[in-house]
Amino acid sequence: MHDVNFLVREPLLDPKQRILGYELSWEAPAGERIEAAVDLVRFAAESLHDGEGNWLLGDGLLFLQATPALLTEPALLALPPQKTVLSMLSHDLANTETAAAVKELRSAGYSFSLRDAESLIHDKNLLLLVSHVEIRFGEAEFASQARIYAGLKQSTIRMVGRGISNWKEFDSCASLGVDAFVGNLYCTERPGVQSTGLNPVQSMILQLMDMVRKNTDVRQLEAVLKRDAALSYKLLTYINSAGFGLGTEIQSLRHAVTMLGYSPLYRWLSVLLATAGTSAQSPVLMQTAVVRGRFVELLGTGLLPRNEAENLFVAGMFSLLDRLVGMPMEQVLENIPLSEQVTEALLRRQGIYGPFLTLAEACEQGNHTAIGPLADSLFVSAEQVNQAHMAALTWAKSLKL
Repeated sequence: MHDVNFLVREPLLDPKQRILGYELSWEAPAGERIEAAVDLVRFAAESLHDGEGNWLLGDGLLFLQATPALLTEPALLALPPQKTVLSMLSHDLANTETAAAVKELRSAGYSFSLRDAESLIHDKNLLLLVSHVEIRFGEAEFASQARIYAGLKQSTIRMVGRGISNWKEFDSCASLGVDAFVGNLYCTERPGVQSTGLNPVQSMILQLMDMVRKNTDVRQLEAVLKRDAALSYKLLTYINSAGFGLGTEIQSLRHAVTMLGYSPLYRWLSVLLATAGTSAQSPVLMQTAVVRGRFVELLGTGLLPRNEAENLFVAGMFSLLDRLVGMPMEQVLENIPLSEQVTEALLRRQGIYGPFLTLAEACEQGNHTAIGPLADSLFVSAEQVNQAHMAALTWAKSLKL
């Protein structure tokens, strides 16, 4: 793998903002053709399977940018055909040999996406090769993109929207029938969404977190948890799905404390807190928070003492809590007793944990000017960052949020 390549992850959302899968790419300056597609596929094939060859993204789709050279790469065949969508440019598809390779892979079950939809104006035959067309929306070209959309509406081609700049555009495109959206719009607040504040379940979880922090007797914790059987079930499901390698199923909160101690319990309550949101945007925000928490924890492992790495997990998890509960972060933190270092990271991205959070956010947003320098400042290589990123993604998937 080339040392200069950092993995960038963008969620693929349906019109209800549920995650259909992810587009993975190497960070690169905007507009630059990514020639390291083969490297990325090898990395994905290796990282997204466990030791027994099971696919770790479950039912999630994987979108990857493809080049003609990639189509004959053996590692490509290690990716599950029904879950893999390869995105290509029209001038590559115009090549006879490439078109033949695409047809062969399509017959094996792989899907292809046309990256430059405007080429359809000149060559409708491209539709015979692809299953998806990516429509790049933007104010300057909205009219021409709308014409392309109108031509596709009655076909079986799935339309993927890119470059949606605001929620009004998102809603318009969703109502027009665009099937999926790639991009970071989910990071921005949706106007008109009422601030919900903490719901009763979240308030209860915060009470439990405070009790765990104070090492309150487990019988008192159990008494609080008994008020919500569903919450208790969810907590035990997360703990048992997390691959602690205990060799035994955790049956109760008391059993969890006996086997794991109090510290890991705090982290699982933080996952519960993030996943107990009722916001309309919560599916993607929730998943992002969990991936981010695990990502920064893995980055910090080996660089920081163990308890510091666990604090990193909580900082990553809580970094989207303001969005998940619909309250300003300062107000959220009034309800949660956290260390000064975690608070500093959450409010200002400063202190010992701040750079880890900033790096995770840069990898989500494809901020190529920031990723390399941030990794250098933390003395971590591209390979370490990429391994932690992919491991966090598959770990979050294993929780079955």
